[in-house]
Amino acid sequence: MEYTKIKNINEYVSESVSPMNTPEQIFEMYSVPIYSTGHPEYLHGNEIASNKVKVRKNDVLLCKINPRINRVWIVADESAYPCIASSEWIVIRNSEYNPEFLAWYFRSPKFKQLMTSEVTGIGGSLTRAQPKAVAEYPVPVIERQEQDVITEILNKIYNIIDARRREINILDDLIKARFVEMFGSYPENEKGWETGTIRDLVTDVRYGSSRKAAEGNQGKYRYLRMNNITYSGELDLTDVKTIDIPDQELDKCAVRKGDLLFNRTNSKELVGKTCVYDRDEQMVLAGFVIRVRLNDRALPEFVSAFLNTDFSKAMLLAKCKTAVGQANINAQEFQNIGIYVPPIEFQKEFVSFKKQVNKSKVAAQIFIEEAEKI
Repeated sequence: MEYTKIKNINEYVSESVSPMNTPEQIFEMYSVPIYSTGHPEYLHGNEIASNKVKVRKNDVLLCKINPRINRVWIVADESAYPCIASSEWIVIRNSEYNPEFLAWYFRSPKFKQLMTSEVTGIGGSLTRAQPKAVAEYPVPVIERQEQDVITEILNKIYNIIDARRREINILDDLIKARFVEMFGSYPENEKGWETGTIRDLVTDVRYGSSRKAAEGNQGKYRYLRMNNITYSGELDLTDVKTIDIPDQELDKCAVRKGDLLFNRTNSKELVGKTCVYDRDEQMVLAGFVIRVRLNDRALPEFVSAFLNTDFSKAMLLAKCKTAVGQANINAQEFQNIGIYVPPIEFQKEFVSFKKQVNKSKVAAQIFIEEAEKI
């Protein structure tokens, strides 16, 4: 396949605009914070403090901030209002290319690797892709008709993948609904279960290691961090670093199958992410996660499900303390969390139900992973 450089196809010429100069004008604005909604926001000029750049329909936007997230957006021109974008986007414009084809290419693992290879800044959200470097990256040279065919195929695959993702979300909701149906809400405890605190259910509570990940990802052990716990309470090992650690420290921060993992420090809305470590592999836990081992009064899957309910999420949001952009629930505060404690046989019944539902989730996830390889 023939390639050229992005700078050779990019027809975009940046044009700055100061919305404050037209305070009553409504703008269709493409900002990074609103990206996850899939739609631009509509703001009056006097609501937009800084300068923006003009964009138009079918411009492709690549986000400079933390390119590992791989935010790619096509300007939709949803309204009659002027379209503007944050300067945190790199704008690609070409009248000969199908914008959806370009967007699919920019979302590819190959291009994502390029975007993350030459960043500036230190760590995570502070890293930025450099427009001059991105301009030198390759882009395929393909006839428009072939682009359209490829785009149609990829869109169909995406729609199928999206349907499988919705299926997984429905199954997650089913598990949550079954939990509340069996055990009720808390602190109302309408079913009258015995109550206490998490402290009553634990045998060991420890923070993970504060050591840094190994350079070049060449450490002896895989390093389980807060981003490996999903908001819905699953273990996600698609992006795992490694670590070297002295043998004498290993028992203090290694995880084993059945450990409950609680994310104690994160942004306010993400503090309290909880999952059960369900792998046989020995991994090392990072310091922003608490390792919890339970006594025989509670199953880890039950406690995890309790902490992932909507009523527990609301409680955790209210409980966490915020400082310098990070929120925290320490080990003592975690152990003071109130909880109902149904008989173990009821907990086992719920865990059995969850395992059956998870089989369908796993099948859907495998399909998604295979489809995404195409």
